[in-house]
Amino acid sequence: MCCDKGTEEAGPELLAGVSLPAAVLHEAPLAHNLTWMQRFAEAHGARLAPHGKTTMTPALFRRQLEAGAWGITLATAPQCRAAFVHGVTRLLMANQLVGEANMAIVADLLEAGADFYCVVDGAENVRQLGRFFAARRLELQVLIELGVPGGRCGCRDAAQVEALVAAIAEEPALRLVGIEGYEGMIAGGDEVAAVRAYGERLVATVRMLRASGVLESEAPIVTASGSKWFDLIAEAFDEAELREHYTPVLRPGCYVVHDHKLYAGAMADVKARHPHLQDELRPALEVFAHVQSLPEPGLAVIALGKRDIGHEPDLPLPLRLHPLVSQPAAATTPVDISAWRTTHIMDQHVFLAIPQDAEIAVGDVIAFGTSHPCLTFDKWRRLLLVDEDLRVKENLATCF
Repeated sequence: MCCDKGTEEAGPELLAGVSLPAAVLHEAPLAHNLTWMQRFAEAHGARLAPHGKTTMTPALFRRQLEAGAWGITLATAPQCRAAFVHGVTRLLMANQLVGEANMAIVADLLEAGADFYCVVDGAENVRQLGRFFAARRLELQVLIELGVPGGRCGCRDAAQVEALVAAIAEEPALRLVGIEGYEGMIAGGDEVAAVRAYGERLVATVRMLRASGVLESEAPIVTASGSKWFDLIAEAFDEAELREHYTPVLRPGCYVVHDHKLYAGAMADVKARHPHLQDELRPALEVFAHVQSLPEPGLAVIALGKRDIGHEPDLPLPLRLHPLVSQPAAATTPVDISAWRTTHIMDQHVFLAIPQDAEIAVGDVIAFGTSHPCLTFDKWRRLLLVDEDLRVKENLATCF
């Protein structure tokens, strides 16, 4: 039998009936975030294609689509296949499609009826795609990726874009339908101004391509946005002409569960830039684990480790102590321990610096938050959706 962490062993009560550690999604903030980001995108005249690589959780894809998402963004061909198998028909692969095995996966998806898009940034990849999909007698929709100097993938300048347009025109199996970008690699100097300029560059480029007649779409796609600068990209896309003649698409992924530090700080910056913005995203993902050992004063060792929770860019963040043993009469009243500090993490252990007089016992439960949620999701075959009373409402399977 496989080792399934976080399973219900003795009932739906998280603190008593579940094998800990367990990755937990809180129902209320999850529902809030789904609605909040969908409304934000729509208010700016944009569609929402959440980045599914964050969670790779089909039940969350379904909730995002039901909330109004235009499609789901993925990073790899196998991720696209997993999403399609679970009912996602519009797939935006914000990445280059490289390698014949991966091309074959996408060809199968197209033959099965998927509305699929990927990005290109080089002539050789264009030629490879053209040959493969022509041989399969299929058309592949592609977006030119616009990069930034020193960044990740993508054309660096207008000359590269022009050369790529010419290369795509030589491949009858490829349809150029828009522009894609990722602003998350912009760093240093006045980042806000640089991101705004990048958004304007995306819009100017897609307009130029549409005016030149090379785009094979009545409503060309212009898409960008991670989870940090989504407001600035939305500003660039929020124009009447884009709403009417283009398909602006935002692609944040982490918003669905948010976090307790990295994106919490980014959300504070969004609010500072837009002081009249109503409400904000709320953290929905936590990992619960037992206090395992109290080997010396000032130190608690928690039964949680790198195999259970992300630890980059910050170590796990202690949030609340559920005193099941140290104060059993108050077990339903969690204690705020956000002032405590994680000092070290190993494969299966977290070292927690605690006050000398802390009321804590082996068997108590601690809820930890994360800074950047992506690398917590991929450590779990299932996550538990819980209500405000920490009762398990649903098991959510992942597809990593």
